[in-house]
Amino acid sequence: MLAGTHHDPHSCLGARAVPGGVLVRVLRPYARAVTVCATGLRAELRSEGDGFFTGVLPQPTVPAYELLVRYGPRPGQDELRTGDPYRFLPALGAYDLHLISEGRHEELWQALGARPMTHAGVTGTRFTVWAPNAQGVRLAGDFNHWDGTAYPLRSLGSSGIWELFVPGLAAGTSYKFEIVGRDGARMLRADPMARRTECPPATASVVDEPGHVWRDAEWLARRAERGWHEAPLSVYEVHLASWRPGLGYRELAEQLPAYVRDLGFTHVELMPAAEHPFGGSWGYQVTGFYAPTARLGSPDDFKELVDALHRAGIGVLMDWVPAHFPKDDWALARFDGSPLYEHGDPVRAEHPDWGTLEFDHGRREVRNFLVANALYWCEEFHIDGLRVDAVAAMLYLDYSREDGQWCPNEHGGRENLAAVSFLQEMNATLYRRCPGVVTIAEESTAWNGVTRATHHVEEGFGGLGFGFKWNMGWMHDSLVYMSKEPVHRKYHHHEMTFSMVYAYSENYVLPISHDEVVHGKQALVSKMPGDWWQRRANHRAYLGFMWAHPGKQLLFMGQEFAQGAEWSEQQGPDWWLLDPGYSAEPDHRGVRDLVRELNAVYVRTPALWQRDSDPAGFRWIEGDAADDNVFAFLRFDARGEPLVAVTNFSPAVREGYRLGVPREVPAWTEELNTDASVYGGSGVANPGPLVTEDVPAHGHPVSLAPTLPPLATLWLRPERKPEPERRPYA
Repeated sequence: MLAGTHHDPHSCLGARAVPGGVLVRVLRPYARAVTVCATGLRAELRSEGDGFFTGVLPQPTVPAYELLVRYGPRPGQDELRTGDPYRFLPALGAYDLHLISEGRHEELWQALGARPMTHAGVTGTRFTVWAPNAQGVRLAGDFNHWDGTAYPLRSLGSSGIWELFVPGLAAGTSYKFEIVGRDGARMLRADPMARRTECPPATASVVDEPGHVWRDAEWLARRAERGWHEAPLSVYEVHLASWRPGLGYRELAEQLPAYVRDLGFTHVELMPAAEHPFGGSWGYQVTGFYAPTARLGSPDDFKELVDALHRAGIGVLMDWVPAHFPKDDWALARFDGSPLYEHGDPVRAEHPDWGTLEFDHGRREVRNFLVANALYWCEEFHIDGLRVDAVAAMLYLDYSREDGQWCPNEHGGRENLAAVSFLQEMNATLYRRCPGVVTIAEESTAWNGVTRATHHVEEGFGGLGFGFKWNMGWMHDSLVYMSKEPVHRKYHHHEMTFSMVYAYSENYVLPISHDEVVHGKQALVSKMPGDWWQRRANHRAYLGFMWAHPGKQLLFMGQEFAQGAEWSEQQGPDWWLLDPGYSAEPDHRGVRDLVRELNAVYVRTPALWQRDSDPAGFRWIEGDAADDNVFAFLRFDARGEPLVAVTNFSPAVREGYRLGVPREVPAWTEELNTDASVYGGSGVANPGPLVTEDVPAHGHPVSLAPTLPPLATLWLRPERKPEPERRPYA
């Protein structure tokens, strides 16, 4: 018991009937006296040394009792009245243990971790942890001066679960698990299932009791009825800690929804909100998978932010990192003294690029931990979707590994079959339990079937089941093109058209994410060639092209107003650029106004989103005008209503540029022009209706001849005839 390696402390401690009464044994190191207090009973126990106190109560049955523990030299000094954790039966049921052992407990957070509850009529907190290789587990915290000697947990058999109900402990208590490994080494570990943590750099877990009252029922009801593949999805990516440095979750709840709604984005995507020790990792090296980072507030504070976004009509996506975790010795690494969450083979466990450990996705308890974690964020925090990080690193055994550093799978291939199975299980479970939730894969390879249903067989594996996939190829190719001087762009014309070769092989999101504006890659506007005016014009034209391209859009904060500096997690976006005192010209403010208009037109134009996954929703008008740096195409909604998108990536004004269009539309009008003066452009436009002419072009019997502004994107819609005047019925 004193060595911390007893599997069943309740068999030695607590109270039990014996001949002549009830035997009570208590372990309280450093105590001078322990008294048992019950109704009509007060009995001081005899010290047996080493902190053990024993006595036989003259009672026929075990009463409900408490302990009066005295640490002072005289009666009444430094006394603590407390319940006895060792008088209770287990507070975790057999069915929970069965599901955990099977790796199928979909609400694992209800069974493991620290949960305030009433047990046998007594309020307290139940602590449970999975540590199958431990010789013993004890509970240490601020309530016992971080000495777990008096609080050993009991083993619940082959499940590997250890449990202890501690009466009187409430929300706000800080704690860790003191674990003795197979080799006798002692470790102090944070709770893998903790719902709340201390604020880094502190590392303890904190008992949390949810108290938030949700007010987003209307949003959730609408979400459950919506299919995002055929709906507008325009995403603003946010790093919460630096969007407005110094704001916590509740302050963000007052400002972020209003800003995003004003710009017209349908969703925000939060870079990982789970707890992480190093702020410079931006959340991608997680230690507290079930706890929102305490840097910005409590779990209830985070819920208030999500709630506020929902009430503003904005969906919340969140980055989720089930591929790997850091090596911090107080967290998941060798959690119970042996490889547990990571693979047992050190070569398989170590990620060669990131200095982290990869999850063992083939172990059922680890899969359960991660699948339940995905559900946890969506069910407990009402998250609307998960963008799964580093999917490519999970799918391949040889990812970033040289020959000899990996072993083929059972079929002789390089595919990580365990990770494939895990991703399929995660997606299938999430879509089954959470109507309207969407999953998005960050996957940069040619893996076939990332967004196909799990029952849809692709190369013998089945689809991975994601809703969307980041189109990293489009992002890379288009930015290469945009970085070239216009005179050289004709040699890279195919970089802008190649995406349409595979555009319907998956369901895509077009990402201009944080990864593209850090580490020397430059901000989006700074990637563009030319002087400052040309850079902004290129920036605007590119956004117009992106919003019209098949697929959903994602834009990282700061790029909506063309800040020139790379993103810094310390200072966040350069908001001062939007101050009218900085510039009377609509340069940065003009770009932001354009983004607002892009989103407004996008949402009200079904042709731009309704058939994103249907090849019939797109048709090239002009995809080969390399010498002109011009791209033109049609988008169609479900009824066949068209929209023309044409981009001139040349600084030359092109007057009377012939474009073939459908005969059914007699006249067209500008719906959007990125060169408009209000956006900081030159103001070249087509002010009146563009009437089709009987001049064949591009396979159409009729055509238009608009003026194409320099470095600009135009959206043309069918001219709407005015509604006939309604006269009162006579």
